[in-house]
Amino acid sequence: MKKELKGRNQKGQKGLKSAFYFFLPAFHFILLPTFFVFLFPLKAFTILKHVDTAFDSVSKQETSYYSNALHRNVLLEVVLPADYHQSTRSFKVLYMNDGQDLKPLHMTEVLEKMYRTTQVEPFVLVAIHCGDRIQEYGTAAQADYAHRGAKAGAYTTFVLNELMPYIQGNFRVLTGAKNTAFCGFSLGGLSAFDIVWHHPDLFGKVGVFSGSFWWRRRAYENHYDDENDRIMHRLVRLSTDKAPYPHSSLLTTDYFPKFWLQTSTEDEKDDRNNNGVIDSIEDTLDLIAELEKKGFRWGRDIRYLEVKGGHHNQATWSAIMPDFLIWAFGQ
Repeated sequence: MKKELKGRNQKGQKGLKSAFYFFLPAFHFILLPTFFVFLFPLKAFTILKHVDTAFDSVSKQETSYYSNALHRNVLLEVVLPADYHQSTRSFKVLYMNDGQDLKPLHMTEVLEKMYRTTQVEPFVLVAIHCGDRIQEYGTAAQADYAHRGAKAGAYTTFVLNELMPYIQGNFRVLTGAKNTAFCGFSLGGLSAFDIVWHHPDLFGKVGVFSGSFWWRRRAYENHYDDENDRIMHRLVRLSTDKAPYPHSSLLTTDYFPKFWLQTSTEDEKDDRNNNGVIDSIEDTLDLIAELEKKGFRWGRDIRYLEVKGGHHNQATWSAIMPDFLIWAFGQ
């Protein structure tokens, strides 16, 4: 009986050894590679996910600044690039009207995505909360026919003499037109354009989202005339400043700004002359025509975008924001 069991054990051990040696090559050449095929992508995904989430977010600082020019406190939101506090370098700067709209514009999300994909160089964003918007935004030279924009001159004084020195004294920003841009939306866009147009030594670029270039000296029912009554068009036309031509040795962004202008096909429904083109688009295109008469050129000095189906709201402006930022601060 013991011999029989011993024989069976020996045969069983031989069988196990045979099975082991039989499956060993299969394990090396089939099962093990298959294990890594499934494991490696999972591990790689884990690593990539870690790298993606390791990106440092932009930081935002709020400060309240009293303006003697406006006789009020001005709330500022300053959005700093992720590496601002870890470096000693200085950054270009973008001043933005209607800074209270940062959240509906999804600005921090837009900036973080663009920094992560290195589409733009890091810059400091200064978002200026508006006060008496209908009075402080406009053209500094004159109010419109309804006396709107009466404080636009004071707002320009605030930006130039109070805000810019404050930012330059408290944040590491580069100075000079080639390092400084301004942007705004609707009436804030008109304000930004007016400030940049009249101070090209300080600002090299301006972005206007659905600008209120209808701003006029007379009401439509009071013998209004496109040629003479649109205030910003007239200011550009009467200006003695001219842009240099492409081969001029004077060509420099320090003194001749560049313009980014956007409209949407659903900005409004008004068509005062019934020509099939809504007023916001026509007013913007006519302003570009005035710029061309001064020597500015499409592609070189002017970028125009017309958003099909876009509306006069933050959702449309947020969606088109990357195009402006790449134009202004592209790597």
